[in-house]
Amino acid sequence: MKRRTAREKALQAVYQIEIGKGEIQDAIESVLDGTPNDQYFEKLVKGTEENKEQIDQIIMENLENWKMERLANIDRNLLRIAVYEMKYCEDVPVSVAMDEAIEIAKIYGDDQSSRFVNAVLSKVKDKLV
Repeated sequence: MKRRTAREKALQAVYQIEIGKGEIQDAIESVLDGTPNDQYFEKLVKGTEENKEQIDQIIMENLENWKMERLANIDRNLLRIAVYEMKYCEDVPVSVAMDEAIEIAKIYGDDQSSRFVNAVLSKVKDKLV
């Protein structure tokens, strides 16, 4: 599985966990739907969920005039995955994590999602470096 695909599937799983209040493993299996598991996909889902409190804190510190609850579900979960990659995945350059999140936002988010994700992640990047 390509990393872009892993990120897209991770977004689906993390979204499913949040909306359905389901278990991590159930969401992973549901998204994979019989296709072979992918280590990076599983790392993204589990890592994002296991570090959600810290990740949400980082996101909240970089939001202007927004609250986490008001963010679109797709944007919120995409930000979580991107911040996880930026902070915890040393083998992924920060700029790659940002670019991938912005591109995925263009596909799954609304008209403003990619600009919003870019703005928030740019602030996160400045604080993480």
